[in-house]
Amino acid sequence: MGSMRNILLLVTVLVLLIGIPPFLGLGWQNALVNVLIASLFALAFNLLMGQAGLLSFGHAAYFGVGAFAALHLMRAIEGGLAFPTPLVPLAGAATGLLIGLVAGYFATMRSGVYFALVTLAIAELFHSLAPQLQGLFGGESGVSSMRMPWSGIVFGSMLDVYYLTLAWVLICGLGLWAYTRTPFGRLTLALRDNEQRVRFLGYSAHTAKMIIFSISAMLAAVAGSLQAISNETANYSLFASSVSAQVVLQTFVGGSTIFFGPVIGAAAFTLFSFLVSDVTRSWVFYQGLIFVLVMLYAPTGIGGVLEHHVRNRARLDWGRLLPHYLLALTGGLLLTAGIVFATETVAVLFGEEYAMTRRNAGDGLPVYELFGATWNPVGVVTWLLPVVLLIGGGAILIRARRRISALWDREHKRDAAEAEPALLGGVK
Repeated sequence: MGSMRNILLLVTVLVLLIGIPPFLGLGWQNALVNVLIASLFALAFNLLMGQAGLLSFGHAAYFGVGAFAALHLMRAIEGGLAFPTPLVPLAGAATGLLIGLVAGYFATMRSGVYFALVTLAIAELFHSLAPQLQGLFGGESGVSSMRMPWSGIVFGSMLDVYYLTLAWVLICGLGLWAYTRTPFGRLTLALRDNEQRVRFLGYSAHTAKMIIFSISAMLAAVAGSLQAISNETANYSLFASSVSAQVVLQTFVGGSTIFFGPVIGAAAFTLFSFLVSDVTRSWVFYQGLIFVLVMLYAPTGIGGVLEHHVRNRARLDWGRLLPHYLLALTGGLLLTAGIVFATETVAVLFGEEYAMTRRNAGDGLPVYELFGATWNPVGVVTWLLPVVLLIGGGAILIRARRRISALWDREHKRDAAEAEPALLGGVK
């Protein structure tokens, strides 16, 4: 019953992904392409982090080499090479696999924080060498090319790129899901849980980790290839540490403990940046704040919280839980309003535009506009409003959280009480 429900859910999502984009504008189509690419990148990273327990801080290296490999093949196609445009990501996959094998051989000699530092060093090596190797990476301007038509498909519209990206993401996603069901997929989880026991069973942990690393690098390179096809250009900024950091944030916020958790995080962060980046310059700060809050209060990520509720939905007292969840939502909205107001006020007061206004005004601090209203920097209301929102929202949220925790603890105690007679009966 559960598997059938999951299949229906996946089919519904697939129908929406296929049917909705033609009715959207160019901006939204481009945003969905970025969501798909970020999702594949996060899934590739999570194969290494969530399933093998290897935290990489340099996965941008393989994302970048995949992009440049695809662009060089696209330039060759422009020059007359008979190669299908939909198969261009194969160049990125092959390059990512090769680089991943070499880098993985050295990186997987260590584990824990040392492994993470080695991966970071490899990515920084690419980032520092790329501007110097102009023949490969194009220097400051990067490498550019054009999508060439194939078999009657022009690939001139963003919609064509979207469906090409969707096809590759589905193929790679299904391949990753099938991988988790194989014996080697089980070995991957065993490496995460107890590497020493894997060695005692006779497996080469270093070889297994190197293979996992190379597969993850290959899929990350496919994601980079898809971005190169979408943008038709790339430069050495793809190797920057911020690219590696972004996929780490997306994976942990979405939830590294479940397969589709990284997809949730990638979609949430990509759409967040698409919707908010044009509204405020502080959107990166908000992303970081979201990451901190999720790690503090929901360490399993959004996907882990959702899975926990779905798994226990039959025995939860939703009549009691729902009002407290609504109360928590209210407190969260008030707290968010206070944070946004305070952040945007500070951004305005310390911004260049307000500094110019202050110099032109002479003495004193001039008023400023925010959220369609005029505010006085030294006015009581200006600073009292965010304080009230923060204190009030925080108090409501804390109270709701305590009640929700009490109800969850009651459920756990009831389950333990029901399981105890059965356990005692089995012992007897």
